[in-house]
Amino acid sequence: MNITPIEHLSSLQIGTVDFVSPDEIKVQLDTEAPESIALNTGLPRPFPRINSYALIHNEEGFIVGQIEWITIERSTYPKRQGFKDFGLIDLPFPLRKMSLNPIGTLTVESISEDNYIFHRGVNAFPSVGDAVLLPTQNQLKAIIESGKNRRVKIGTSPLAENAEVMIDPDKLFGRHLAVLGNTGSGKSCTVAGLIRWSLDQAKKEANKKSHKNTEENKKNQNARFIILDPNGEYHRAFQDHKNARIFSVEATEKENQLNVPLWFWNSSEWCAFTQASAKTQRPTLINSLRSVRDGIPESTETKKTEIKHFLRTLITTTQLEKKAGSPWGKFPGPKNFCEKIDKWNESLVTVEDYFSDEENNAIDLIKEEITKLTKARSGAYPNYNFSLLEINSLIETLVSAHHLFGGSEKDFLPIDADVPLPFSGEELIRSIDANADILKTTEHIETMLARIKTLLSDTRMSKIIHDDTNSVSLTNWLANYIGDTSKSDGTVSIIDLSLVPADIIHIVTAVISRMIFESLQRYRKLHEEHKSLPTVLVMEEAHNFIKRYKDDSENQTASAICCQVFERIAREGRKFGLGLVLSSQRPSELSPTVLSQCNTFILHRISNDRDQELVLKLVPDNLRGLLRDLPSLPSQNAILLGWAVELPLLVRMNSLPKDQQPQSEDPDFWDVWTGEQSREVNWKEIADDWQQISKTSSEDMGLEQEPPNA
Repeated sequence: MNITPIEHLSSLQIGTVDFVSPDEIKVQLDTEAPESIALNTGLPRPFPRINSYALIHNEEGFIVGQIEWITIERSTYPKRQGFKDFGLIDLPFPLRKMSLNPIGTLTVESISEDNYIFHRGVNAFPSVGDAVLLPTQNQLKAIIESGKNRRVKIGTSPLAENAEVMIDPDKLFGRHLAVLGNTGSGKSCTVAGLIRWSLDQAKKEANKKSHKNTEENKKNQNARFIILDPNGEYHRAFQDHKNARIFSVEATEKENQLNVPLWFWNSSEWCAFTQASAKTQRPTLINSLRSVRDGIPESTETKKTEIKHFLRTLITTTQLEKKAGSPWGKFPGPKNFCEKIDKWNESLVTVEDYFSDEENNAIDLIKEEITKLTKARSGAYPNYNFSLLEINSLIETLVSAHHLFGGSEKDFLPIDADVPLPFSGEELIRSIDANADILKTTEHIETMLARIKTLLSDTRMSKIIHDDTNSVSLTNWLANYIGDTSKSDGTVSIIDLSLVPADIIHIVTAVISRMIFESLQRYRKLHEEHKSLPTVLVMEEAHNFIKRYKDDSENQTASAICCQVFERIAREGRKFGLGLVLSSQRPSELSPTVLSQCNTFILHRISNDRDQELVLKLVPDNLRGLLRDLPSLPSQNAILLGWAVELPLLVRMNSLPKDQQPQSEDPDFWDVWTGEQSREVNWKEIADDWQQISKTSSEDMGLEQEPPNA
């Protein structure tokens, strides 16, 4: 016997609307409504259940509400038709009520095929007394499996009969993603899974486009993932992936040496590392970087170029002094300028073997000009004030000599102190010494030079910074770390930061992230159609590297510089194809700027009060009920919300095999204590590795492991 649609809807009714507001609908459940299991929706389903769904019929189809709470009120016994003597005895009766958060509308696409389409927003709210219905199996699937371009399956919905939860990678990675949750809640597995599931699905789609798995077809899968891994967890997760490359400080045979050359560092990063003071050290350091990037000649064949660079510096410095009015300003400005040019005079040396007579004469003219200026200000009671005519004459003499040594007006264009041109650490030290002499800051740079020399002499750091200018080229570095066309069938670069010294870990992270971002900027600039190169940058333990900082422009720490790089990526990365994925167990410590730019969130178990308060601000007021599950979420379960999904969902993430999971398991204390698992200890081997003592050297020295009780 066929039933009518009206009869079918009547069989699904569980209650009526009792109260309506824009953000809440209260429902009085019928006394016949299911108390634990509903059997009339196609398959047995638990009802009522917090965060599950109910429907209310309206003009467009159905309003979809998410159950926020269920309660019992002591009320008079409800009257029902067919019972004439009802209400003779007025006894309290437990009435069940529940609250719904209106989240969207379910419209009918095809009545015959029982198809529906879900979209966010409610145009017409119900009235008091309207029927509240249980969704059928097809309606539940339509709610959960809503949205366009659902390409990658990441899990299932336990509240909707395990309907598939699929996402659009363009929305998930293109608008930045934050994966938040306590330690052990499954964050790392989620991040690794998102990368693997996306690459696997992309490969399937690429193979569909060609009948044969040719090299030409492989080029279609042009994915790039770069993982910044502070704990060294991801080695195992991608060991079976042929294009996964691992970069670490102490590289093994299957790994690559981590290279972040010191000439990659820009002026802000150098200032943060050296803790350069704003008034004296920072100007000296920036000028030194300009000079050293412009090239400091080493051989005797370039003496002319060397003097040309020196003359250019003298001209620039004199013009700046003139613009500031120092030579004729208040004391001690003129005296300082006099001492400065006197120091220049000592540095100007004629060399007959390398310079022509005309060039030597030009140097002599400069020396005579300076001597005349300084001699006029000697004696018992010197007057240091200079005239404008004297300063202009000195500049004309310097410019004339500069042209004679091959200089031109182009030489006076500002030199970018941040362009990544190779130089060595020794060259930088010499450049700082030279510029300190010119700027009269020699007595103020000792501490800055000491930090740079420590960087160059520390063997732990030297492995990373690669002081040899010929060891790494910018082209090869970009191809290895980001990936080139020949390796475009799913490139994963894992950058292991676990053994990077604490002194430079924030600088190294900032440099790597900035270089990736700026390279993608230039890719779009030089592309014929100005298209971007889609790349995803993953930052594990983000609260350590994207941490809130005090905005002190004069004294920027390495941690602040690192955070500012990620803030820039968060703000501008989308334009250049750089997606950001953050994984953190302390969202309350993250930079508000970066967190506010994340448009999708995967929230695992969060128990800290401050973190919960911050997360509550990420969702609309009427959907906060779902987040009350956060403290009790089991591992592998998460709440997905934001731009990548139509509505917030409770998701059970797909499972990863053991050999594809990051190495972040909890330690097996009990099994080790009880002897079920063995743990042999060889501290000699660990000490040798720590002290960088090779096995051969240790044997030659006659060192043996001491007995435990020695």
